[in-house]
Amino acid sequence: MRTTIELSDEHRAKFLALAARRGLKGISDLVAEAIESYLELFPREVAKRQAALQLRGSLTKEEAEELRKSTSLLRQSGR
Repeated sequence: MRTTIELSDEHRAKFLALAARRGLKGISDLVAEAIESYLELFPREVAKRQAALQLRGSLTKEEAEELRKSTSLLRQSGR
């Protein structure tokens, strides 16, 4: 099936460069591969978000504050 999509100049250039490295004449196969990858990964990402949302409220306020402090200290020490 043929369709028209809008690509930025930057994306088009990157697709064309990748196609050339793979020995392809156009970008159709690459676009199909990208769509297939997205469609495969999207349900997993939705499931991850749903699992994370189910954890909402599982920490007490004190536990959440302690986690925030610990995380902040770890981030500061990594700089």
